[in-house]
Amino acid sequence: MTYEQLLQEKASHDQRYVVMTAENRALVRNLPGILGDRFIDTGITEQTMMGAAAGLALRGRKPIVHALAAFLTMRAFEFTRTSIGIPNLPVKMSSFIPGFLSDGNGPTHQAIEDVSIMRGIPGMEVFAPADEDDLVKMLPAIWETENPSYVRINTTSNQYKHSNYELGKAEIVAEGKDVTILTYGFMFENSYHAMLSLEEAGYDVGLVNVRSLKPFDVDMLKALIGETQLLVTIEDHFLTGGLFSIVAENFVSNQWSIPVKPMALDAHWFRPARLQEVVEYEGFDVPNLVLRISKFIQENQ
Repeated sequence: MTYEQLLQEKASHDQRYVVMTAENRALVRNLPGILGDRFIDTGITEQTMMGAAAGLALRGRKPIVHALAAFLTMRAFEFTRTSIGIPNLPVKMSSFIPGFLSDGNGPTHQAIEDVSIMRGIPGMEVFAPADEDDLVKMLPAIWETENPSYVRINTTSNQYKHSNYELGKAEIVAEGKDVTILTYGFMFENSYHAMLSLEEAGYDVGLVNVRSLKPFDVDMLKALIGETQLLVTIEDHFLTGGLFSIVAENFVSNQWSIPVKPMALDAHWFRPARLQEVVEYEGFDVPNLVLRISKFIQENQ
């Protein structure tokens, strides 16, 4: 099932759902004729869309809004924070081309601080599916909550079949004593193949698909204490405010201790290019992940 098919099914069976877009129909091209007046395109007006979504939510609707991730999170931030976050309205944000997925776009269109921005709003939930299989397994639970939610939409294909989703819980793909990789979203696939390569090299490697960045699976993190010697966080996001920051916050507040090595964009936007070229240039392709994680393990021994 695709994202659009899932959304069509949900909206067709529950009249509360309204699909909205700020002239970004890539994910929902076939829905206007099906949903009629429950499909609303406000044009390139993300602030207007979020304000209207808040009004609809106050009238008992559940708006699912679509826009490019950079503009949904930043251009419309004050509307999201004030009109949706403060009253804690169930507006569901579907962000298109977050992280490396904006590939050929420059800094103005790159959303690599979105996790940090959105998790800073009290009550806002933040999710990052690994691929389309993960996405359609996660969304029903996300859409059912009465909180505002931000979802890094990821419709890429991947042969890995994910487990069923429980709200706020991470997916434990593998357990490992030498190192455990924590990742989310688009970086899951390369992290998975890096894990396989490291295992072939003789390392005992764990992998966690974090899935939910807020609420964060603190029990998962606690369970790694004493079970693994090293954590590596991998994300297509700025180092500040993303997964590494979340892990560090939990370690400090709970006085836990495991060496943690981050792999993120450290205070720079990525160079625009085709997707695979971006990933390779920034050092997030499988060979580079394997090389860097191997070095981390050796340094930790």
